[in-house]
Amino acid sequence: MCVAQKFCFMNRSKNEVLKYIKEFSDRCHGEQVRKYTGERYIVHPVRVMESVREFNDDVAVLAAALLHDVLEDTPVKAHEIESALLLVMDTNDAKRTLRFVTDLTDIFIKKDFPGLKRSLRKEKEVKRLSSVSPEAQTIKYADIIDNVTDIVKQDTDFARVYVREAKAMLTAMKHGHPELLKRAVTLIDTCLLTLPEPAHTV
Repeated sequence: MCVAQKFCFMNRSKNEVLKYIKEFSDRCHGEQVRKYTGERYIVHPVRVMESVREFNDDVAVLAAALLHDVLEDTPVKAHEIESALLLVMDTNDAKRTLRFVTDLTDIFIKKDFPGLKRSLRKEKEVKRLSSVSPEAQTIKYADIIDNVTDIVKQDTDFARVYVREAKAMLTAMKHGHPELLKRAVTLIDTCLLTLPEPAHTV
């Protein structure tokens, strides 16, 4: 890319930058769809970004919200994300965005830890998430809110599992935006109170 083209990209408005990153994230997710609704996967990162934007307008944080599942759920590598970001961001913001995305990428996944039960893998993720950046924790609050809203509507059996896991995550993650944390905790606590018990226990 020539210097003139780079300069043009770097002078985009914040909304133009986020539009570019949204389109990049959408391409990364390819044909993936949301499990319960069949919508293109990108609708979830966009909703997460919009929730975060109520409390944090930092372009690196918003970009990370749009990209938060890319490393975990697609073949795209970190260096490819960074290269894309450097087209529209300065080096500092690109590196911060990538750090937040890395913070939000599960490490203890079944493929890499086949000998660990889901409950133990999730315990290890909770411990890891407790020490990630406040910005990443804020994004995770919004991610939980969006995920639980879909899951509770569509799959009450799995919702009982996910809501308890989400409660553990929120209990451990205390450094993100307090108002968004409060919103997430209220939603999770409401779900814990209102989800029906399995049929065999009633």
